[in-house]
Amino acid sequence: MDVLQAGLIGANIQRTRLPFALKGLCELNQITFKFELIDTALLEDFDFVACVDQKKSDGWTGVTVTHPYKVAAASYAGQLTGAPANMGASNTLIFGGEPSSSGVRAYNTDYSGFVAAWQTELGDRKPGKVAMAGAGGVSRAIAVALIEMGADELSIWDLEPQRAQDVARAADPTGTRARAVPMEQSASCIRAADGLVNATALGMVQYPGMAFDESDIGTQSWAFDAVYTPVWTEFMGVTKSRGLTCFTGFSLFKHMAVRSFATYTGIDVSPAEANRIIDPLAEGL
Repeated sequence: MDVLQAGLIGANIQRTRLPFALKGLCELNQITFKFELIDTALLEDFDFVACVDQKKSDGWTGVTVTHPYKVAAASYAGQLTGAPANMGASNTLIFGGEPSSSGVRAYNTDYSGFVAAWQTELGDRKPGKVAMAGAGGVSRAIAVALIEMGADELSIWDLEPQRAQDVARAADPTGTRARAVPMEQSASCIRAADGLVNATALGMVQYPGMAFDESDIGTQSWAFDAVYTPVWTEFMGVTKSRGLTCFTGFSLFKHMAVRSFATYTGIDVSPAEANRIIDPLAEGL
């Protein structure tokens, strides 16, 4: 590949480090990099399908997709490549080629990135019982990954109960290990959990706060926060201070970016190269 032309579609994405990560990886491999941020929070009457159609027509390599369009991205392509079909969310669309009849291949590098981040930070440890706040696009990838990695139980809640039910069903169609719970029951799930996951926007610079009551934290063994702006959110700070093994959203971001680059280009990047290029991007977050 000589040129990678892509973009990021999502709301409130001005602080994203993805273009810088992909640019560094392109420079490493002598690939010309062209990238456009499509921040839908700044656009009126945004039409996701029309936008993707246009970029495909313009000859782009593909697009990366973030909140709140990951479910729409999977629907646009019709099927997922390299991830469980029941996930129902995609963050990377590649234009051209099979197997999709739409001429678009859909991937979820949040899913593969989370698995890689887990293995890097926690090795072969099993998740145990997990309590997860939030049921947006990234939560689908995390939920599916946790069940596939052998979580004994996954409890999910959200301000919109139907979304929690959808994520639980995507993660575990049998309903034996993943379940949606009412928010008023979340405290008991948190206290009984081995691991805690924040998959809400709480903790971001524009959405300060924490999805967990601090009084419920301390008996668990590990915690993960999907937020990476800032890297050390209030939730990460509290869980670390209580002795939990923590890994941040930036760890997921790094592994996601590397796998997104490989999905766009077919080129694998070594962990040492990824660390050298991407780790400095955490500064200032």
